[in-house]
Amino acid sequence: MSTSKGIPGLQRVDHIGITVPDLAKATRFFIDVLGCEYMYTLGPFQSEENWMSEHLNVHPRAVMKELHFFKLNGVAIFEVFEYSAPDQELSPPRNSDIGGHHVALYVDDMSAAVAHLKSHNIQLLGDPTASKGPSEGQQWLYFLSPWGMQFELVSYPHGKAFDHNPEKFIKKVSE
Repeated sequence: MSTSKGIPGLQRVDHIGITVPDLAKATRFFIDVLGCEYMYTLGPFQSEENWMSEHLNVHPRAVMKELHFFKLNGVAIFEVFEYSAPDQELSPPRNSDIGGHHVALYVDDMSAAVAHLKSHNIQLLGDPTASKGPSEGQQWLYFLSPWGMQFELVSYPHGKAFDHNPEKFIKKVSE
């Protein structure tokens, strides 16, 4: 009888998939703003059967026009899709919406990163904010991609309070 928890053999996150309204514009964002390296392209994909619905949970007549893979600093992989579908939702979810999400990117120098985003006319959501509690020592800032997806910069070059004194912050989580 196994007592391990989680998916057997799970090692790491492999990639993050993102759907965008315009793959050419998104490519410029991933390369010029985030500094990703373009890897390769796949597509188009569509099916006259129900394959798209059964395998991807999209409308059966959805067309995945094309997708690009990007690598960020040799670590993160972004799989960026452009779809068309009869029932496609065109507004990105907010963090408070079900399915809301963001991608957090660690930076060594928050000021330099913010200046870079400003130089590319990226919409910033406020100013860098200092965290408190277990995350004290961290600064963060949300920004929006050109299609409205939320990204976050985080920086804690000297660690977080939790890193220096985890016992102070650990609470029993019900299992």
